[in-house]
Amino acid sequence: MDAGTTLLGSLLACAGVLGAAVVAYLGKGGENALNGYSSLTEKLQSERDRLERQIAERDTRIDELSTMHTADQSEIARLRLDIHRLGGAP
Repeated sequence: MDAGTTLLGSLLACAGVLGAAVVAYLGKGGENALNGYSSLTEKLQSERDRLERQIAERDTRIDELSTMHTADQSEIARLRLDIHRLGGAP
């Protein structure tokens, strides 16, 4: 009976240690997955911020070019009127 109790206790202790090892392994995997997700989220946010800056710069440049285009069209219209006033054909 003593040997049987000791053997049973040893088997239960072994099962407990193996169970704890499995739980620790799975917990570490979950932690690694969470760290990977956080890293990916940070990368995506920085990429989004970079793209938003590029879009803002592009929009500013489009506005500048639109203003220049309007000024050019006004100058062309003025020059055409001058040509017509001086008797030429545009």
